Amino acid sequence: MPRTLWSGSLSFGLVNVPVQLVSAVRDLDFHFRQLHEKDKAPIEQRRYCAEEDIEVTWEEVAHSYDLDGKQVVVTDEELASVQPRKTRTIDIEGFVDLADVDPIFFDHPYFLVPAGESEGTRRAYRLLVEAMGSTDRAALGRFVMRTKEYLALVRARDGALSLTTLRFADEVRPTKPVPSGGRKKPAKAQVDRAVAVIEELSTDWDPGRYEDCYRERLRRVIEDKRKRRKIEAPEPTRQPAPAEDLMEALERTLEEVRSG
Repeated sequence: MPRTLWSGSLSFGLVNVPVQLVSAVRDLDFHFRQLHEKDKAPIEQRRYCAEEDIEVTWEEVAHSYDLDGKQVVVTDEELASVQPRKTRTIDIEGFVDLADVDPIFFDHPYFLVPAGESEGTRRAYRLLVEAMGSTDRAALGRFVMRTKEYLALVRARDGALSLTTLRFADEVRPTKPVPSGGRKKPAKAQVDRAVAVIEELSTDWDPGRYEDCYRERLRRVIEDKRKRRKIEAPEPTRQPAPAEDLMEALERTLEEVRSG
């Protein structure tokens, strides 16, 4: 069972279901320590004053914000005055169609699990899972974890409740200033060929088919290093040149895909 990150209740009308929040993902990356190459001693990071060139403690650290070229200093007390009111509930504000939520708003996934061994708690949790699982809707709500308020989406997944924190609308960049290749539409024949390639490459989503190739290569490097084997870097691959004849490239791609 992963470590509990938050505990409270899921508030759904007059129904309150005691729950705990645990991460739905795990960190499998390799984390390296920084060492002094000369003597292999660990590198430490310290806070130094640029003016006095002395080390300062956390108690001496203040906070500032650059506002129109002016430095605005904010105290810990002033920061505390705007922190959200700490609550122990995930307040459901409404239900939305899951298909209407653009994945660009998804942030971090968690699982909500029943808190405690009470039969009443487990029965209420199970009821909520069954009710939400029978619809294509997800619960939209807010909760406070540590010192931040989160917008969250709760849905049924494989017999449990998952919670995904969401980005707020103003955190997502608008697409208007993003370069989109010009306003001229491609020829219909090119679109038809591109659609044909997409259809030929279409497959069912199976996450187990995809592995982190970089992590596996890094694991082999670490293992080889431990066994004092020589590490040789591969030759860099050349960037493919853009196709001069787009229609011909689509035709050849379609032939290669269909031939396997």
